[in-house]
Amino acid sequence: MSEVQKTVSPIDNSVYVERPYATKESIRQTLERASQAQQTWSQTPLSERAALCSRAIDAFVANSDAIAEELCWQMGRPIRYAAGEVAGVEERARFMIEAAEEALKPVQVAEKPGFSRYIKREPLGVAFIIAPWNYPYLTAVNALVPAILAGNTVVLKHSAQTPLCAERFAEAFTKAGLPEGVFQYLHLTHDDTEQLIQSPEINYVAFTGSVPGGAMVERAAAGRFIGVGLELGGKDPAYVRADADLDHAVETCIDGAFFNSGQSCCGIERIYVDESIHDAFLEKAITLVKQYKLGRSDDPETTLGPLVRSSAADFVRNQVTEAIEQGAIAHIDPSDFPQNKPDTAYLAPQLLSNVNHSMRVMTEESFGPVVGIQKVSSDEEAIKLMNDSEFGLTASVFTRDIDAAVSLGEQLETGTFFVNRCDYLDPALAWTGVKNSGRGCTLSALGFESLTRPKSFHIRTEL
Repeated sequence: MSEVQKTVSPIDNSVYVERPYATKESIRQTLERASQAQQTWSQTPLSERAALCSRAIDAFVANSDAIAEELCWQMGRPIRYAAGEVAGVEERARFMIEAAEEALKPVQVAEKPGFSRYIKREPLGVAFIIAPWNYPYLTAVNALVPAILAGNTVVLKHSAQTPLCAERFAEAFTKAGLPEGVFQYLHLTHDDTEQLIQSPEINYVAFTGSVPGGAMVERAAAGRFIGVGLELGGKDPAYVRADADLDHAVETCIDGAFFNSGQSCCGIERIYVDESIHDAFLEKAITLVKQYKLGRSDDPETTLGPLVRSSAADFVRNQVTEAIEQGAIAHIDPSDFPQNKPDTAYLAPQLLSNVNHSMRVMTEESFGPVVGIQKVSSDEEAIKLMNDSEFGLTASVFTRDIDAAVSLGEQLETGTFFVNRCDYLDPALAWTGVKNSGRGCTLSALGFESLTRPKSFHIRTEL
């Protein structure tokens, strides 16, 4: 195997970044530094840890333009949207910094004469974070900042597609004055990643990625009795009821389906529309999708960039072709998007109607710019179809009847339930999934629980 990791840009298929893989010795030294630093870092007052994290975010945000350009070239996000990820990182990080004091304070139990009793939240040790390319900063920050705030040290392994993201985090923490060893990163092969999970120095693993990738993490961690957090993607549904604000529902669902070229684990991948408004919804959706401009992501006019690689685009092409052969109706002419070309990462968006759950495009994660729109006749049918999935990350209902929506939400098998919106992570709410969307929780006050362990103090004060 090559000792150099190469990042091929989806813009023009050029090699954008080259980095050497970590050697066995550098991996060993990284783990030693992390373990040693954690002993001191865990004793550092929370107020100081929070101040350092805040300064790091200041430094990160100050570098927004360079980060946006690198994102554009590494994974194909249109340059007009790339800086938005920096804003998202700041929002989540600052919320977790503010939430840390309350979330990490000792738990006081009921008074008992002659005793002092409380529960402390202690850091786990060294957290290993494995981050993906599609939202490379946002997925990483969910565990990164809370782990450091909680008194852990962190080793970050970023996707081979987005290696500069790990380096930009390191620059920000260095400028903030974070002690050596508290945050480190490694460029790793798959084999070395598995071996690192098995290292005794690692006390927690946070992984965001595919279901097979999550299974690898669980196998590697088996028998070590360490915590594992898994965020594994989805096939997220939206249901548009007859009483929905139609224009709002169309605009929101289409943006949720096609932003980031559909490469979002919580993006909308299937839409169920009440039969009474189905045709009107479809007509408005077609008009909206035709307004996208497919092109190079470094072009400020582009609103739909290339997929991360040509093989990802081919996967979606095959799903669409198969669905059409099974009776689905395609409503977008790919020739309307001149950049759309076979065997490249450039793929025209597609809307499919007359779809059903015998088609892979309605059951298998697409991770691309395609969405199926299926007609339903009742709330009951919609709920049944929405739950008919191996995934359960988010689900959305569009309606003016909030009480009815909440009632539907109670029946949905999902980690996050939206009403009249989609595809958004509120840092005040727990980010979690069910079924093959993973397990564990990041963000919110609850996000600190997986990064700490409870330690009970039972003190007899009277003898």
